[in-house]
Amino acid sequence: MESPAQRRLTVIQSHLLPSSTAEEEESIIRRYVTSSSSPPFFVDQQYSVVLPEKLQTGKWNVYRSAASPMKLLGRFEDNPEIGTLHENFVHAVETYRDYKYLGSRIRVDGTVGEYKWMTFGEAATAREAIGSGLRYYGLEQGACVGLYFINRPEWLVVDHACAAYSYISIPLYDTLGPDAVKFVVNHSGIKAIFCVPETLNTLLTFISLIPSVQLVVVVGGADEHLPSLPSASGVKFISYLKLLGQGRSNLQPFCPPKPDDVATICYTSGTTGTPKGVVLSHGNLIANASSFCRKVKFYSSDIYISYLPLAHIYERSNQVICAHNGVGVGFYQGDNLKLMDDLAALRPTIFCSVPRLYNRIYAGITNAVSSSGALKERLFRAAYNSKRQAILNGRNPSPIWDKLVFNKIKEKLGGRVRIMGSGASPLSPDVADFLRVCFGCLIIEGYGMTETSCIITLMDVGDVSIGHVGSPCAGCEVKLVDVPEMNYTSDDDPYPRGEICVRGPIVFQGYYKDEVQTREVFDDDGWFHTGDIGLWLPGGRLKIIDRKKNIFKLAQGEYIAPEKIENVYAKCKFVAQCFVYGDSFNSSLVAIVAVEPDVLREWAASQGIQHEDLGQLCNDPRARNAVLAELDSIGREAQLRGFEFAKAVTLVPEPFTLENGLLTPTFKIKRPQAKEYFAKAISSMYAELSISEATPSKL
Repeated sequence: MESPAQRRLTVIQSHLLPSSTAEEEESIIRRYVTSSSSPPFFVDQQYSVVLPEKLQTGKWNVYRSAASPMKLLGRFEDNPEIGTLHENFVHAVETYRDYKYLGSRIRVDGTVGEYKWMTFGEAATAREAIGSGLRYYGLEQGACVGLYFINRPEWLVVDHACAAYSYISIPLYDTLGPDAVKFVVNHSGIKAIFCVPETLNTLLTFISLIPSVQLVVVVGGADEHLPSLPSASGVKFISYLKLLGQGRSNLQPFCPPKPDDVATICYTSGTTGTPKGVVLSHGNLIANASSFCRKVKFYSSDIYISYLPLAHIYERSNQVICAHNGVGVGFYQGDNLKLMDDLAALRPTIFCSVPRLYNRIYAGITNAVSSSGALKERLFRAAYNSKRQAILNGRNPSPIWDKLVFNKIKEKLGGRVRIMGSGASPLSPDVADFLRVCFGCLIIEGYGMTETSCIITLMDVGDVSIGHVGSPCAGCEVKLVDVPEMNYTSDDDPYPRGEICVRGPIVFQGYYKDEVQTREVFDDDGWFHTGDIGLWLPGGRLKIIDRKKNIFKLAQGEYIAPEKIENVYAKCKFVAQCFVYGDSFNSSLVAIVAVEPDVLREWAASQGIQHEDLGQLCNDPRARNAVLAELDSIGREAQLRGFEFAKAVTLVPEPFTLENGLLTPTFKIKRPQAKEYFAKAISSMYAELSISEATPSKL
């Protein structure tokens, strides 16, 4: 067994700079092995290890997963031969051929029924036919293929076909405006686009402006209803079923990709500017999936519901994991308003979502409890507190509480959920705690980006603490870099703070056709700079505390991180969505709140306030004052600093959506667009604040 000194020696040798001479290496190793001031190899507990990055300076600041401290994981430990998405799906078909894989409730005639399933073997046959069909129409290896429709079984079949025949799949957000879709198609040179009749109509408005497109395949469309353009246009329209049939009649051998080949280009809409194409290789995506599976176990008996956009890396990476483990994937109907009905029919065991939906679940349950009557509310509180304490103490909660209270809540998601995953933005600790108690399942929050193939850190199974995003996954190493202009440094007490930087096999190849922006996010040592600010908690767990780019200064010089405040205000019962605004010309913040209609109407009724519609109620000063008072209360509970409180609020009846241009496809607020959209309301709030501040107070 290695001694601590030998173990430290091994680690240091693996981190020596290639340019070091033998004498330099010996000197550095001797200094670190013999130094009594060297930090311990393992951080507190077992979640992360700390390693040296720059040996000459003696600084130990690189964190790796304690599960794989000696190497960064790039392959599945139990299947190291799998290096591409094609090999991953071949493994799935060979292992789970007759297991149910892709499920849908939508019938051919458009009606909705029970879930019908396609097996792994059937999906494999379809992917071979689709890939062969694309070859039949002249698409060469390496061609870009666009997917312009929402989640359904055909999406994954096409994606598997792209992997098998070395095509590059490019998701097109169905909710992106025509200009953005046109930009992505032209920027990437897409040759074939798969769409549905609804997105076909959008495509036709600019088909003459996307000259690279040769083939348009309509999923769910009939050939006799498809448009026909002059042959000179160079574009052919066919149905998915026709392509499937032609492929079956002209089967072609696979063209397997290599791990370093490009698998996909994911265009991130971002909050400003034109979309950036994130180039991800097969090896990137396999490294990410293998890292996830190193932390969380999945089974072929699991059922996953797919409703998060497949064009987003969060859902995309989940599908790689599902395929590898033989997990059945049931698709929603395509309407978020009917998601609860789909959950009841599918009864999934794995449910992944975003904080926005979890906040709504939290608000819905708490509002139902508070209006259920004193006796039922006391029973809920007793059950909640008892079960929560048992979980925190590592004990099994009494089953009586589930029978009396929580089983009814569990049924809202089908009754079988064992894992709830959260990503895309921070999940409030209170909400995470609440979900864990009410649903009695594993709550896993992760942190990642499109540029890192999804996850960077993930909560560890068995870690009952909350308020963080876990430790580094085995496919990367993480360090924090000082941001002196924001007063974040690695020497901060009690915890090191700084910009989160990532390196390893999960990190992307670069932005497509954009060397300038690629150079901006990578440093000379190969670290990818995320732009997020984090701190290391005891045990080597990461907590996201700020965003480097989304900060601004108030007139008095105080820095504001609006997303942090918005996450606090999201717990307010009146708030469906919130946009906090401030600038260097004003000394205070204001907020735009998209209200929860039912909650606001219920409050108005309790106050005897008459109103013709929700818009009129939102404009009522009494409603604004009530919401602002509730925001203040929530802010005090969260210990916001004085200048972090919104001093005025505008209520709006319409939610922030992709359609009105206020949200990205990953449900983040587009801040510049929101500022412009609500410019009049923001100006009015500051004018009112200016008047109130100028009015002398009465003695």
